[in-house]
Amino acid sequence: MQLTGFDGKIALVTGAAGGIGRAVARLLRQSGATVVATDREASMVEVLDDHDRASAGCAATPRSGVEAAQALGPRRSGAASADREAVPGAGVAGFHPYPLDVADADAVDALVARIEAELGPIDLAVNVAGILSTASVLDLTAEEWRRTFAVNTDGVFHVSQALARVMAPRRRGAMVTVSSNAAGIPRQNMAAYAASKAATTMFVRCLGLELAPLGIRCNIVAPGSTRTPMQTGMWTDAGGEARTIAGTLETFKSGIPLGKLAEPEDIAHAVMFLLSEQAGHIAMSDLYVDGGATLRA
Repeated sequence: MQLTGFDGKIALVTGAAGGIGRAVARLLRQSGATVVATDREASMVEVLDDHDRASAGCAATPRSGVEAAQALGPRRSGAASADREAVPGAGVAGFHPYPLDVADADAVDALVARIEAELGPIDLAVNVAGILSTASVLDLTAEEWRRTFAVNTDGVFHVSQALARVMAPRRRGAMVTVSSNAAGIPRQNMAAYAASKAATTMFVRCLGLELAPLGIRCNIVAPGSTRTPMQTGMWTDAGGEARTIAGTLETFKSGIPLGKLAEPEDIAHAVMFLLSEQAGHIAMSDLYVDGGATLRA
């Protein structure tokens, strides 16, 4: 089945510098969408293929996000989009990278307004930006808790609200938020992350209920263990992947029945389906893409 509904559309992707966000941005570009790629880490060159990198004068191996952010200078509240021209990859047709901290509501509003004014109406959006905090409840700091919610939950609220306000008068649009299967099951040493994703999931369902009568579809993709820096960063030795797949009885964590980790593209393909015209009657859905890890019926 060929998915349709992307050609000529403007799509906003947060967390596009790597992992799932990068995979989503790549598929959207390949499907004909104009992609607005945002991330706190300003280096989003890897979204591009080799031909586009060369045409933009980008190195095949981009600078790290930290180096790119340093090159941009200090970020200014409410003006994160102003330095777009300094981001590697800017100028490639159909690709518009912007540094953005989704926790900054003013910056989100300013960027959405700029995109609408300079590029046109945003019809598609994918919330991927997120962070992971791993600590027991006894050791978790208040600052870690607040920051996890600021990005994972407040960030989705800021972006979704800003987009809903411009989509509502047009009575069209589709948003997909990447949550987590941790939103539905308790996990040791992941209270902040799991709670933030659970809150985000319920927010998106409420958002979807309000926007559905306006013809705007809001859906959720809930990945399980996926081969991203967030996942591999939790492994302490070479056996991390095997333990993730097998599960660990001592932490009450089930394994993955399919016997493998998800790749970022596995999640991205689910996102693309929910954005597409073929999913035109799907709203408020919470699609688990976790290889059966949650044993969810």
